[in-house]
This record gives sequence, structure tokens and C-alpha cells, in this order.
Amino acid sequence: MNGKITNTAVSKLAPQATPFELNDDDLKGFGVRMQPSGVASYFARYRLRGKQTRFVIGRTTEFTATQARDAAKRILSSVNLGTDPSDIRKPASGSMNLEKFIDDELGPWLLTNRKSGDATVKRLKKSFKSFLMTPLSEITPHAIEKWRTARTGPGKESVSPATANRDLVALKSAMSRAKQWGFLTENKLTLVKPAKLDSNGLVRYLDAEERASLLTTLLARDQRKRDERISANRERTIRGLPTLREFGAEEYPDYLHPAIVLSLHTGIRQGELTALTWDDINLDSKLMTIRGSSAKSGTTRHVPLNSTAAAVVNRWKGNVDRSGLVFPSRDGSRLVEIKTAWHGIMKQAGIGNFRWHDMRHDFASCLVMAGIDLNTVRELLGHADLKMTLRYAHLAPAHKAAAVEMLSK
Repeated sequence: MNGKITNTAVSKLAPQATPFELNDDDLKGFGVRMQPSGVASYFARYRLRGKQTRFVIGRTTEFTATQARDAAKRILSSVNLGTDPSDIRKPASGSMNLEKFIDDELGPWLLTNRKSGDATVKRLKKSFKSFLMTPLSEITPHAIEKWRTARTGPGKESVSPATANRDLVALKSAMSRAKQWGFLTENKLTLVKPAKLDSNGLVRYLDAEERASLLTTLLARDQRKRDERISANRERTIRGLPTLREFGAEEYPDYLHPAIVLSLHTGIRQGELTALTWDDINLDSKLMTIRGSSAKSGTTRHVPLNSTAAAVVNRWKGNVDRSGLVFPSRDGSRLVEIKTAWHGIMKQAGIGNFRWHDMRHDFASCLVMAGIDLNTVRELLGHADLKMTLRYAHLAPAHKAAAVEMLSK
């Protein structure tokens, strides 16, 4: 979209499901990019030596529109003289410390180019806080192995090897960018290998008793909320206040019950669920589309709705405006906090050690135990590689039993 970039125009920009840009009408190459997270950054786009580059000036919280415009003019002027602005601010290779690299270089790039940019910046700063003042060239494989030993060892801040592996992936990627952009001559962390994990470890899914308890608890919660609304309206009537809309016997008081049932019957990720719009659901064909913009793989997939999932969605659709999100927050924006409600329902249902993401494991486990082949499960889950789906293979032991039974014959 195009328009005059002013403080007022920037303040009116609202985050959407995908990143978007506002390009200035007056100064070609000057713009502002808004991320789904709500973070917006000014940039200058230019082409030099046949290569197009976006130079991130800074966040809208750090610069006024006028300051950013002046910076963009200086940057674009230097380009006209044949100077690459990205070369000007590069220090000697390896001399920049990790925190400055994240704040000045990697962070703005991640926020502009990656959906999970903000989460990656937070992960790097939290997991590698002891390295923030360390020059990039001094972050060595030996130093990282010592970090990993401490990170996964005993202590209240100890994490699992799997979490440490994810931290390490983020750091290695950051160091690769540092080398690519000229801040390092060599990325020594390519020598650091991830910790070996048991890829066939236990998968958490609900047993029959837990499933029944969860659904019973959800129904009880719905009724309690209906009763609370009736009681609140009695009090409001006494006080002369307008009453609130009451919920019918077949109506969901809020998003939690339908969101949980839909997750159990489709294996949808939480991020995919909160980004789901009514345009993504076709109740006539009983099909749900997970768009690449919200999918972890970045690839769109289509998931059939079984009769239970379709009935829940059909029942829920009367609660909300069907021109927007399927499960919006109270102000219509995207849900960001589900943990509190989830932990409450788990406690009431008496279910322990079961995360929201485990509903995805439950979905896959039930399919495999019902005899569905792993490749079909892979397609439904949106896994790019069958290796990710093989964790559920042990739940379908029939083919192994048939193989060893051959010896009896």
C-alpha cells in the first residue's frame, strides 16, 4: 500500500495476519513494514550493483516519521554515490558483541522477515545472556559446550536437551547471518552438533478416562458460565444497569470448549488455530484450510472436518462475527493468552502433564492406533518430513507382530 508516511499514518497502522508495507508517496524507497506481532520498522529500499536491499532504519518506537525520512534520504543519497549503506556500519569482523549484533542487525531483520522474529530475539537474549557482551569471534565451540553442560545440568534453571538444541539452532543461525553479512570471517559453531535425543520417546495422549473427564469438565464449565451470567443480570437489574446477553442452553459461553474439541479432532497447532478465519472453513464441504502464512512449515494444507469438528464449528459460528477470526479475543483481535484458561481446565479435569500442544499428539496417536498409515497422518499434521511422524510408529505395532508371528509358522 502507498501513502504519505507521517506519525499519524504510522499510528493508524494495525497488525494483520501477514506482514505488510506502507510505501511513501513522496520519497521513493522509503517505507514502514508492520509485522503480525505489532512491531513496525522504517526502512529504505534501494538497488545497487543489480542487487535490491532493504536497509532497516529502526522501529517506529525509536524514530519519528520525520527522523526516519531524513535517515532514508541520507541512505538513498549514499547509494546514488555508489556507496552501500550496509557496509558503512559494519565493524571489524568479529569485534561486535552478541547483544549489539542482535539489537542493531539481526533483530530488525528477523522482525521484518520472520513470523517468529520476536520470539527468536527473546530466546537468544534469554538463553545466551552470559554471552551478550562477548565478541562474536570469541563465541567458540568449547564455550558453547560448557554452556550446554551448565544449561542441561542440575539446577532450577535447567532445561531439557531438546530445549537446549532449539536454543543452539537459533544461535547457530544467528552466527551464520553474522558471517553472511560480513561481521564474522568464520562461523565456528558449525562444528557444534545437537545433543542426541530419543526420537521414539513417549508421546503424551489422553486415555479414555481422561478424555471423558475433559469433555465433562468443559460441559460443566459452560453451564457454570451460563448460570453466572444469569446471576450477574439479576444484580444488574437491581442496580438499574443494562443487562448482558445470556447464553442459550446449546450455546458456547466462550471459545475454550469449541477450540479444544476442534484441536483434538484436527491436530491444528495453537498458532494456526488463533490465526484461523471464517474464510478458511467450508462447512458445506467440511474442509478447513491452514494457510501457509500461519503454518509452521509455511505451506498451506487442507484438513477435513469430521462430524464432531463440523458440529462444534457450526454451533460456535453464531457466537462471533463471521467476517473475521474464528476464535477472536474480546476486542476482536487475535488471541494471545490461552495458558490460564487451559491450566484451569486441566486442574478441574484432574489431568496432569498435558499441554495444549499435546492435543496435536493425541490427534496423531488416535489416528495411528486406528490403523491409519503414517503418510496420511503426516499430511494431516502438515509435517514436511515423514521422520517427524515416525515418533508415532510404535503405536501401530500390528505390522511388527505379524512379522515375528511368521516365525511361529
